[in-house]
Amino acid sequence: MNFNLKSEEELDFLPIIPLNESDAEANEKINIPEEICLLPLRNTVLFPGVVLPITVGRDKSIKAVNDAYALSKLIGVVAQRDSSIEDPAAKDLEQVGTVAKIVKQIKMPDGGTTIIIQGKSRFSIQEITSEEPYFKAKIQVIEEEEAPKDPDFEAYVSNIKDLATEIIQLSQNIPTEASVILKNIENPSFLIHFVSSNLTIDIRDKQKLLELNNIRERADLLMQFLQKELQFAELKNKVTNKTRAEIDKQQREYFLQQQLKSIKEELGGDPNEREIKELQKRAETKKWPDAAKETFKKGLEKLERMHPSTPDYSVVYNHLDLLLDLPWNEYTDDVYDLEKAREILDHDHYGMDKIKERILEYLAVLKLKGDMKSPILCFYGPPGIGKTSLGRSIANAIGRKYVRLSLGGIHDESEIRGHRKTYIGAMPGRIMQNIRKIKSSNPVMILDEIDKVGSDLRGDPSSALLEVLDPEQNNSFYDNYLELEYDLSKVLFIATANNLQTIQPALRDRLEIIELSGYAVEEKIEIAKRHLIPKQKDAHGLKDKKFKMADKVIEKIIQDYTRESGVRELDRHLAAVMRNIAMQFVTKGTIKQVVTVEDVETILGRSRYNNEMYKSATIPGVAVGLAYTYAGGDILFIEASLSDGKHELRLTGNLGNVMKESASTALSYLSANAKKHGIDPEILEKKAVHIHVPEGAVPKDGPSAGVTMLTALASAFTGKKIRPYLGMTGEITLRGQVLPVGGIKEKVLAAKRAGLRDLILCWINEKDVQEINPDFIKGVRFHYVKTMSQVLEFALMD
Repeated sequence: MNFNLKSEEELDFLPIIPLNESDAEANEKINIPEEICLLPLRNTVLFPGVVLPITVGRDKSIKAVNDAYALSKLIGVVAQRDSSIEDPAAKDLEQVGTVAKIVKQIKMPDGGTTIIIQGKSRFSIQEITSEEPYFKAKIQVIEEEEAPKDPDFEAYVSNIKDLATEIIQLSQNIPTEASVILKNIENPSFLIHFVSSNLTIDIRDKQKLLELNNIRERADLLMQFLQKELQFAELKNKVTNKTRAEIDKQQREYFLQQQLKSIKEELGGDPNEREIKELQKRAETKKWPDAAKETFKKGLEKLERMHPSTPDYSVVYNHLDLLLDLPWNEYTDDVYDLEKAREILDHDHYGMDKIKERILEYLAVLKLKGDMKSPILCFYGPPGIGKTSLGRSIANAIGRKYVRLSLGGIHDESEIRGHRKTYIGAMPGRIMQNIRKIKSSNPVMILDEIDKVGSDLRGDPSSALLEVLDPEQNNSFYDNYLELEYDLSKVLFIATANNLQTIQPALRDRLEIIELSGYAVEEKIEIAKRHLIPKQKDAHGLKDKKFKMADKVIEKIIQDYTRESGVRELDRHLAAVMRNIAMQFVTKGTIKQVVTVEDVETILGRSRYNNEMYKSATIPGVAVGLAYTYAGGDILFIEASLSDGKHELRLTGNLGNVMKESASTALSYLSANAKKHGIDPEILEKKAVHIHVPEGAVPKDGPSAGVTMLTALASAFTGKKIRPYLGMTGEITLRGQVLPVGGIKEKVLAAKRAGLRDLILCWINEKDVQEINPDFIKGVRFHYVKTMSQVLEFALMD
């Protein structure tokens, strides 16, 4: 029962009773027109005989009230089907309503209107004749059935009064004067309408009561609603009395919880039950393996037996939620259009033909066979050459979803395999988390920086990756949190690495290594024009501004301001140029149409690198070697000097053990073959030898500097200068043979960037040079040798 006065038309209101509902005015016959204005109400149903105060706020409703009040003071009041609709259409109105008389109209200061209306007679809408400026409808009045005079119906009326009186007495919020009003109502029909109007039941139930024509049926339905409300009031009173007797002041919070708990148990409205039903509903449409289905079923049964306040409840719930979220047997369709795939790869990345061919081969086999285990690729190369972004392009090319997993710095095995559920804060491993997030069981997953995985007392993540990256095992990958096997065989794993030496051998054995070499100057120019310059223009608000940067300007930036295999440093310098152009436009209003070499020097300052240093370093004992670092190819000087004193070899420059041994080997070879190369053996015995490699703060190691060290020593002992603009790389033996080394493409491109013109390499490395695009190494002459005699014959000048 609801006897509280509330304002606003969308809320319930306190119905007002005429002082004598049976007086002549209340029952006077009124002439109801066939067409009448309609007033839609939210959350309110008006019954005949009941008086309601209503605040009208909607413009349509205000116009309808004003016109109705001016004409006959009669208006049709209907309830909305959905109270959330602000501007209802005809289909949103109930078909049965109540003709109401506007007893009084009050204009409010805020522009709104408050009216007091009294229900007169029920009606049904035959036809909506107008929707603007407000609803008008043709109606048919529903005549009220005379109340039966039999004892059976009188018992109904008496029972309704008694039930309503009991509810009033049990409810603390309803004033006791309301029971006096009930006793004074003599008209059975009006009694039913009044009690129905005050019941706190759903709006649809009130509408049912209004629509029933048979008064006996209406009384019967009303009694059912009263019985339910009486039971609720008794239960509420019982819970209150019970808990009040059991607790004291210190347990007030506990009392509130108990009261809420008791109400939920009796009414069956526990939100935790709704959670469980929601899980069951989601599971009905889920396609998953039998093992997962059985695990979910057992977990759900366990959850139903648990109390929500227990710690394990959330653990079990989160585990079931993960089971439902994982895309079991859900795969995206691969795109087998090889030409389109090639087009996407070529558009996103310039060069990299070897990798593109490998991906297209994979697609071709997939197209023919229909299904195959995904290869485990590893892109290996210096930073900044596009290894990670290439993974996204591959995903786009084959139509798969893309997800990136950064492994740099991970040192806990649980990051891969997940934590066991029993631990606080446990969660699935990063692999499962990403599969859950991407909603696909066959994405392209980038394992970024796999060479930087750490290990400590918490386990070795690289060992956990052995299962993930083995095509023979990853079809049943076991996650500790999931506690089920999950099929990862359809995932296309692509790892990226800068240094293969730090990858565990067993893990490296599972990877298909694809080496990405650094870019030549010509490639960098194309990459700058196609990708970097448009990106930086857009980033600096210059997308619509037209200006040109010639190839020679870009080449100037590459040659004089960068020394890298990738393009990150080039990208930063281009950003600096764009910032300067943006400042010019903001301050001057215009920009130069062409960026010149002079502009670059003004913006970026003096050149950071100069190739003349390799020409000036032509004193005896100084040779130029080629080195390979994690950042790509580089060149380095090796200096040898002689001094009087005891015969000894000193090495400086932060050299590793292998490099020190190469120096010892070179000196031993020269000692054994001194006369052959025009060196006085006595000088070897009387001179102290010092070999230094500049940039002492940088650690250096490897066998490829052997040729360079021997050449520097021979130059120092003979006093002959070394040919200018000459670089060399290769390992040496005590017999004077030159052995092949790795990283040839990187070293050759570094030599080209540095301006070297002649390179000495082992004859076996000729095949590596042939893989380099000839256009990228124009102007560089290669001299392939088998022995150190050939090296010294060409390198030393008479």
